[in-house]
Amino acid sequence: MNRLRRESRRQVVQDVLLWCLLSVAVSVMGPDPLDGVADFGLVTVPRIVLMGVIVLVGRPWPLAAVALLLPLGPWDFRDGFATTDLAWLSPPSTGVKIFPLVPVSPFVIWYAYLSGRRLPRVWPALALAVVATAIGVGLALSRGGTLALWVTMTSGLVGTYAVPYLLGLLRRRLLQQREQARRSTAEQARLRERARIARHMHDSLGHDLALIAVRAAGLEMSPSLDPAQVKAAGELRMAAADATERLRQIIGVLRDDADAAPLAPVHEDVTALVERARDSGMRIDLDVTGPAPGLAHAVVQEGLTNAAKHAPGAPVTVEVTPNRVTVRNGPATGSRPPLPSGGLGLAGLRERVRLADGTLTAGPTPTGWTLTITLP
Repeated sequence: MNRLRRESRRQVVQDVLLWCLLSVAVSVMGPDPLDGVADFGLVTVPRIVLMGVIVLVGRPWPLAAVALLLPLGPWDFRDGFATTDLAWLSPPSTGVKIFPLVPVSPFVIWYAYLSGRRLPRVWPALALAVVATAIGVGLALSRGGTLALWVTMTSGLVGTYAVPYLLGLLRRRLLQQREQARRSTAEQARLRERARIARHMHDSLGHDLALIAVRAAGLEMSPSLDPAQVKAAGELRMAAADATERLRQIIGVLRDDADAAPLAPVHEDVTALVERARDSGMRIDLDVTGPAPGLAHAVVQEGLTNAAKHAPGAPVTVEVTPNRVTVRNGPATGSRPPLPSGGLGLAGLRERVRLADGTLTAGPTPTGWTLTITLP
């Protein structure tokens, strides 16, 4: 019963107007009340009541409305949308009706369309199509079974029931594809956000962990500390290494290489970044010429992080121009083992540079390691 209830006053008004139009249509199909009130009461009044039932069930169950309208379907083969001659028959037929119409045909077509649009299953419509076909075949045989009748009957079934239903079915499939595309877009946006978070974790937390390890390594080699303090500094350096490895594992879960998205700009300039690294014990020479490009912070952060991980104690040179950023470090000094690396930072940075129409080169040199990006 809840499905028969209308959700708004607008739906109630629409259904009342629809019932009025259907009542007019069936009244036109029935006897004239001026010629015989009794015949009108016996034929048309029950049909008007039936139209009320059809309107009531037609909104939640349009196929039921099609079924209830079957007795008033296009079975009067005298009027049609078009008339043609079948001159190729022997003997030829003239005045053949194509797509027979009755006053309620537009309503039958509409409910057939809604059936295809709303019904998730096809077999109820197929069952009703079998019934409608049986009615049409029976009427064609009872009226002589001529080829002209078969053409009229077939065009009526196809135009009134099959084509509207198929159009509704096509519309439903198109809407489903649109919804799937929307969900796919939302899922891709979610994956891009996960990739953004992963790269942000790698760039910021990985950099900070590397600086912590550098500080701990400097304390570990300080001659003014007693053995217990040196041991504590070594444990701190190893803890930073373990945290870096766990960070790499988390990033491996979050990151999606196929959906790389650029990060929002970081509001820390290159100078402040280098100063923070210097405070951690890194030896860095900075040369900034002109305004720094938007990717300068990410490039310098990645270069300093890699230097701290893989070449602890090595001197680092940072050169920044409006179209070029270079981070160059020498070979590692001392015996401190390098921190683990997941190899994700350069991959994410390479994608960001590509989106900016730039180029990235990174690799070993005779004097250490160099990371360079060039922007247009």
